[in-house]
Amino acid sequence: MEKEKFYLTTAIAYTSKTPHLGNTYEWILSDAIARYKRMRGYDVFFLTGTDEHGQKIQEQAIEEGVTPRELVDRVAGIIRDIDDTLKVSYDDFIRTTDPDHQRRVQGIFQRLYEQGDIYKGSYEGLYCVSCEAYYTESQLHEGLCPQCSGEVSMQKEEAYFFRLSKYQKRLEEYIEKNPHFIYPESRRNEMLNNFIRPGLRDLSVTRSSFDWGVPVPFDPKHVAYVWIDALSNYITALGYEPYGESSERFKKYWPADVHVIGKDIVRFHTIYWPILLMALDLPLPKQVFGHPWLLIKSGETATKMSKSRGNVLYATDLVEQYGLDRVRYSVLREMPFSEDGHFNEASLIKRSNTDLANVLGNLLNRTLAMSHRFFDGKVEPGSDPEEIDLALMELVQKTIDIYEEKMDAWRISEAIETVIELAKASNKYIDETEPWLLGREENKHDRLRRVLYTLTENLRILAILLTPFIPDTAEEMLRQLQTQVHGYDTIKAYGSLEKDLVVAKGVPLFERLEEVKEEVVEEEKEVKEIVSKPTISYEDFAKLEMRVGEIVSCEDHPKADRLYVLKVRIADEVRQIVSGLKENYTKEELVGKKTVVLCNLAPRNLRGQVSNGMILAEVDGEDVKILEAVLPSGTEIS
Repeated sequence: MEKEKFYLTTAIAYTSKTPHLGNTYEWILSDAIARYKRMRGYDVFFLTGTDEHGQKIQEQAIEEGVTPRELVDRVAGIIRDIDDTLKVSYDDFIRTTDPDHQRRVQGIFQRLYEQGDIYKGSYEGLYCVSCEAYYTESQLHEGLCPQCSGEVSMQKEEAYFFRLSKYQKRLEEYIEKNPHFIYPESRRNEMLNNFIRPGLRDLSVTRSSFDWGVPVPFDPKHVAYVWIDALSNYITALGYEPYGESSERFKKYWPADVHVIGKDIVRFHTIYWPILLMALDLPLPKQVFGHPWLLIKSGETATKMSKSRGNVLYATDLVEQYGLDRVRYSVLREMPFSEDGHFNEASLIKRSNTDLANVLGNLLNRTLAMSHRFFDGKVEPGSDPEEIDLALMELVQKTIDIYEEKMDAWRISEAIETVIELAKASNKYIDETEPWLLGREENKHDRLRRVLYTLTENLRILAILLTPFIPDTAEEMLRQLQTQVHGYDTIKAYGSLEKDLVVAKGVPLFERLEEVKEEVVEEEKEVKEIVSKPTISYEDFAKLEMRVGEIVSCEDHPKADRLYVLKVRIADEVRQIVSGLKENYTKEELVGKKTVVLCNLAPRNLRGQVSNGMILAEVDGEDVKILEAVLPSGTEIS
């Protein structure tokens, strides 16, 4: 049976300078969609590339003392290296300086001219070199370009124009009849109300004031303007021929299933591009998804990345420092569906420690360690599932349904959150089933096998669901699980693990990173007088038993708003400790931490919950910080 096709594109990157993380986010997002669709069995064609013509590039080349070709060759190479570093799984990388692309653009221009959709005139207007766009006075924002806030200047020159006005009514009707063509809905409303319904002006599509571009075939002193040159890449890369027979690849994959672009260029992709396709008598793309921006967060504010602001981050630098999957995960996780996302290195570290190390890594390590401790790594179904097992299995199926719903709607961050919640539930399942106690009694080993089998199957499913976002980590999880059952369809039938499976000994997926505060404010603190307590003897001190404990779960106290109920593993024993850390730590921040526990404190009943020990902490007024440890759980402190 032939696979259903799925054609996905990104906006092509402009080659005037090296793109920063705010630009490259789009490639990670698109890659996650492409990997997901391949995993679901689609025949995916994923296109990205570079936009290499225009006045800005010509001016930049002059400034650097190189030719435009030398500049774009260098920057295009850098951009492709970024894609490869991020493991963007593109199927083709187009450059608008490719000879086939330029030949096809000239053919498109010739055809539009011959059928009367392009005519010669002159243009005078306010022009932004950076955005390569003309604006009316009313479209400016405080006298500046509404897109980049750059300077605009009045320019007049001879130009060829594309008759947008001819197709206005047809485009408006198409958008109204196809509510998902522009996505999300807020972008659709903006295009209709702010640009289309007020009336479309014919578009200048050539320039004669510079020559770095695709020459107009019948008037070589003009070069084709960016919106015919660059936008056409989505069809020229597939082998579209404006005259004669197009390639089989074009016939197979066009129309595009989704163009993934930044919200700032939605206008060009939902007005100029569909009208160009209408003029060529081609089907329109099924959807244009205008994603939000990734903003850099500093303190309480978040702004676009800009060299002038000194807040630029580069993907390759972050990957070198933190590793690929930490970067991919945190960027995707921090980006809402339609609102701008806020990102900095502190958020990357926090996401890595909480979600990847504490939740996911801890789950894998605990499961594999117990499998080897009790059964030499062999995983078997054991006894029939009990109610708690069935509830978790039901949650797995519910998670898969929500995950597919979110991924199919490009709500990537929400899909990731759903998967991490399943991992948290699996950690909670360990705490509730207490496999370390089951292992102490021979007659409960069959029950223990069921618990470990359930956890191993959950981990296999989690790895598959995480593949679009953190592919290397997902592959490593499956390697440690030693399973060859990797197909997406297998997660729909719970219990697809091999019958003779023996898992590997666990290797940590992620080391915890040292956390940094997002904003450091130096304050002068009042020197406090120390009030000493009565002197005790060494014998009194020797009575205290202090050991390293690992916090394995954290829940809200059901009857006390300021208290947590913790489960703390001390060697083979797991104790319940009630602690007043709620105002200083989130649950995710506590789980996985090693700390010092006073073990031989008499148990106390705190609002209906027994507390069997005390976590030691530094206390300065309302600022509480637990004492963290690095030694193995159970190590005595003396």
